[in-house]
Amino acid sequence: MTLDPSARAIVDVLTAVFPDLGETVTDAVQAREILARAPELPILVELPSVVDRTVPGPEGAPEIPVRIYRPVADQDADHDAVTPVVVFFHGGGFSICDIAVYDNFCRDLAHSTGATVVSVEYRLAPETPYPGGLNDAYAVTSWVSSHAAELRVDPARLAVAGDSSGGNFAAVVSLMARDRAAQGSPSPAIALQLLIYPSVDIREDGYPSREENATGFFLTAKHMAWFHEQYVQGADVADPYMSPINAPDLSGLPRACVVTAEHDPLRDEGDAYAARLAAAGVAVEHLPVEGMFHGFLNMPHPTAAKTRAAVFSAVRAALAVSA
Repeated sequence: MTLDPSARAIVDVLTAVFPDLGETVTDAVQAREILARAPELPILVELPSVVDRTVPGPEGAPEIPVRIYRPVADQDADHDAVTPVVVFFHGGGFSICDIAVYDNFCRDLAHSTGATVVSVEYRLAPETPYPGGLNDAYAVTSWVSSHAAELRVDPARLAVAGDSSGGNFAAVVSLMARDRAAQGSPSPAIALQLLIYPSVDIREDGYPSREENATGFFLTAKHMAWFHEQYVQGADVADPYMSPINAPDLSGLPRACVVTAEHDPLRDEGDAYAARLAAAGVAVEHLPVEGMFHGFLNMPHPTAAKTRAAVFSAVRAALAVSA
């Protein structure tokens, strides 16, 4: 299926304003400065409470900024509704973007699922390469679980979610939580991993979609190579905590919702990860979306709206929230 014509118009606009990564733009600070020039997005979904704060980072690391979206009014702490909770990791190739870029998506996620959403401003590469941002992601997930009463959330109904590189973090945090629990260490009990066109294999080989969609669909092969260069910096790309698809055993992981897009270089690895999870006995809802591109879910397009509705329904079901 070809790229939807209205989606093509969106891709062309995104390509025009996005940094030319790996070509004329090779410095992450410069790339962030270019993105910062984009007009501030209007708030599309009002919520009773949106609060910025910090939480403790991993040992020896600075505190981590988070933005907490509450779908219910906080009036009397003794009578507030206890909600499910989603810890969200933004995309951006491990090295660009921030929680502000994903503000409207997190608002919509909280509003549409009834879950409190905690969006994480993890440290970025190349200033903080692997595993710094990942350790931030795990630290916040653990903090949310252990401070559930303070947040008025249910730690038994905790999801991790992210798109692109954030999807990598959601997948790996799920692996880390399973592995640490097996070792007898305290770890969050994750009920769902929501992986939106996730980057799950940092290795450079083996996926036809990386060639089929190397150019012309917003995320390019050169972008991906540049992102990986910022993040890896000599680490082992086969490490399952960097490339979770390389984990020898995926059994015992939380149920998953995996979204992939037809015209995305990451399509095949996302499809393969969904299949491997299912083969390992993990409950998987796989949503392969035809005619769309990497990053489409946040865009003003009918297919994006339809897919968001399906994603939010999966979150509600996994966290036992009525519509």
